[in-house]
Amino acid sequence: MPEPSHVPPSFRAGELTDPKLSAALKTLELTVRRRLDGVLHGDHQGLIPGPGSEPGEARLYQPGDDVRQMDWSVTARTTHPHVRQMIADRELETWLVVDLSSSLDFGTGRVQKRDLAIAAAAAITHLTSGGGNRIGAVVATGQDLVRIPARAGRLHAQTMLRGIATTPHARDGVRGDLKAGIESLRRPQRKRGLAVVISDFLGDVDWQRSLRAISARHDLLAVEVLDPLDIVLPDGGDVVLHDPETGHTREFSVTPTLRADFAAAANAQREQVHQALRSCGAPVLTLQTDRDWIADVVRFVSTRRHNLGAPSGRVPRQ
Repeated sequence: MPEPSHVPPSFRAGELTDPKLSAALKTLELTVRRRLDGVLHGDHQGLIPGPGSEPGEARLYQPGDDVRQMDWSVTARTTHPHVRQMIADRELETWLVVDLSSSLDFGTGRVQKRDLAIAAAAAITHLTSGGGNRIGAVVATGQDLVRIPARAGRLHAQTMLRGIATTPHARDGVRGDLKAGIESLRRPQRKRGLAVVISDFLGDVDWQRSLRAISARHDLLAVEVLDPLDIVLPDGGDVVLHDPETGHTREFSVTPTLRADFAAAANAQREQVHQALRSCGAPVLTLQTDRDWIADVVRFVSTRRHNLGAPSGRVPRQ
């Protein structure tokens, strides 16, 4: 029986023989193209609407315009406030920061969060490729930091996704280091473009300052990859939980009080993460292992493209 369309292929360790890997990547590509081509109109503009980086003509300031685009020389000459319009780049350079730390080697459904992270990388690759656009990736496991240079072309995109899917797992007891992955985009300085961070964002929010520095030069997108058990504990019985990032294993009796405390702590942590992302100007696309992930991507893209056509011409960050 074929798997449901919302289930991405598995990239679990031990299943990555070359024929199976090639088949899984091909299945993923076909799923993404079939479901996303219907919502794409034009090139990359609209995924993360941005003003561009090349200076264009000046025009009168209107309420809501970005004051950082003020053209002070024209304003002084005409005695009326003017802003400098920016021309969107013809080519887009996208960088993926993919968190594949041990906390993503987990899933209570038919897939792990790691599979969903790879699927999200494939979707972003399809959304931003074509027309000479370049895409590269930084894969952070906590143990290693793998850099894949940004290049154009379908062959490069396939090679990049294969490299992400085959990134070795971190050994037990190694903490993730999302901050290191984000920091790697700051040196050397990259061409202005789009930076996409794919992670479950569990753990300390020590990456906020690094991400804010990236936002000064790039548009941002955060892809949050979650499992239901990241949000709420199941009801009933004794459970044994193992934390692969610390190597600790503990046994708990799941009581109503414990479930309530866990849910409150999880909600507080997610709110802290979302607040940090909002402060950096990063809209958030949330994917879950128990939901139709590709439908969530389609809704996100469709919503942002609809907002791009708003009369104000400015798109509120999520």
